[in-house]
Amino acid sequence: MAPVLFRALKSAVNVPLASMGMRIERIDDHDWSDVANYIPFERTLEAATALGLSIGDYVDTVMNGVPGSSRQTIEKMAACGVFDAQVKTIVEVGPGTGRYLEKTVEIARPQLYEIYETAGAWSNYLTEKYAVVHQPTDGYSMGATADRSVDLAHAHKVFSTVPFLVTCSYFREFARVVRGGGWVVFDIVTERCLDAEVMETWATAPGIRNGSYPSVFPRDVAISFFQSSGFELIDSFILPMPPGTTELLAFKRSA
Repeated sequence: MAPVLFRALKSAVNVPLASMGMRIERIDDHDWSDVANYIPFERTLEAATALGLSIGDYVDTVMNGVPGSSRQTIEKMAACGVFDAQVKTIVEVGPGTGRYLEKTVEIARPQLYEIYETAGAWSNYLTEKYAVVHQPTDGYSMGATADRSVDLAHAHKVFSTVPFLVTCSYFREFARVVRGGGWVVFDIVTERCLDAEVMETWATAPGIRNGSYPSVFPRDVAISFFQSSGFELIDSFILPMPPGTTELLAFKRSA
């Protein structure tokens, strides 16, 4: 079967299967351990278009089998008060397909939205579609963003894919660029996400062995770091990240 036809048929079948927690998949030539280009651009855009879905809804519903999960994350951020005051400047690390970017722009209407994204095809797509500013990216720093210059720095499903030292580097950068009264929001796989049953699920998940995904980061270490940098943990939430979960943490810097 031609790859294009297979992907279209697979997508059509996976939409109703998602509500039952099921999906079909085909092993192909995409390297899923390549976290710098984690989700393939052309085939994802093609499949989403064939179904009449936005990229974000396609990733949530068909690829991940968790319809509405991106919107749920943004709603959790709103419930914490992230968008209560005007959010003029936002920076996002690793927006990828833009599924969180799309919904953040919709609710915040920022004047400036910077992104740091290692996948060139996706960064080009997001720049054209949402008029965001793609900053030069080395995969661990945010050198083009000035100190204390942004209202919100966030990352979603990023620190679960990169090594510990990369996460440490970005935490340091988040603390540097957020101004007084601003927010830092991200998710990490913490010990709260890793009971024995979930560990068994990860250990037996097909196709996941030698890459950095899923990376784990100690919850107390993350909280302690941001508290020492003048932030308060406002709230946290457990969110789906099949076949397991991840924890979203929302920090606010003192004015």
